[in-house]
Amino acid sequence: MVRLGGTATIPHLEVFQGLETLFRRRGIELDWVLYSDYDVMVEAFTAGEIDLAWNGPLGYVKIRRLLDEPCQVIAMRDVDIGFTTHFIARPGSGIETVEDLKGRSFAFGRRASEQAGLVPHYLLKQAGINPARDLSAASFYEDRQSSARSDERDVVERVASGEFDAGSVSQRTMENMAEDGTLPRDQVRIFYSSQPYSHCCFTARTGLEPSLAQEIEAAFLSVTGSDDVERAVLKGEACNSFVPGIQEGWDLIEAAAVSEGLV
Repeated sequence: MVRLGGTATIPHLEVFQGLETLFRRRGIELDWVLYSDYDVMVEAFTAGEIDLAWNGPLGYVKIRRLLDEPCQVIAMRDVDIGFTTHFIARPGSGIETVEDLKGRSFAFGRRASEQAGLVPHYLLKQAGINPARDLSAASFYEDRQSSARSDERDVVERVASGEFDAGSVSQRTMENMAEDGTLPRDQVRIFYSSQPYSHCCFTARTGLEPSLAQEIEAAFLSVTGSDDVERAVLKGEACNSFVPGIQEGWDLIEAAAVSEGLV
């Protein structure tokens, strides 16, 4: 029996139900459990209570720092490789570089968002800008009243309207907004992009039998959207496919987490 852990959200509940069906089709008995937050799941994984963890990037960084032997990234969504954070501003704002942000206002996403909160806050400090001291306003999504469907869409809307001079948003959100026609192309532009980094991942414990690990990876990679269950899983994960996991790409997240005292 393989035990999979994730955080307690409706999408995870629905996705895990689908994965249970898909794994059992391939002869893999799968059980799953949902935890109140990532830190509780990290504790369960490092204690050996679960075999697989559906990790956010910060959760994975915490796990690999806690374990003496590195765990295995067994699978990822196609959208989780080469993740990028952008800084955006209005055309004609006079903001061409990160240094130009001094004395200007900046909108972050959620504090807990790696791509729109943690990483951009760290990148500003790396560029010599103290958000609390050097910006005229530094606002996280929780500080603002918003009707936007997501924290990053809120950033785009507020920069486009001129309420904030600049803000942080992921490439993925900008692509999604472009696809659904909500990206105000003439009102925002990218003036800085982070190095690409890895995002969410399915993490397997070190002691998992190699043949079983291969079967689990094959089960993830077999999900192509060929039937209703597979389509529901991919829709729930907001991706087109699962891909083999990689061990690289989390150094930026780790450096930001260390800087912010999160690990």
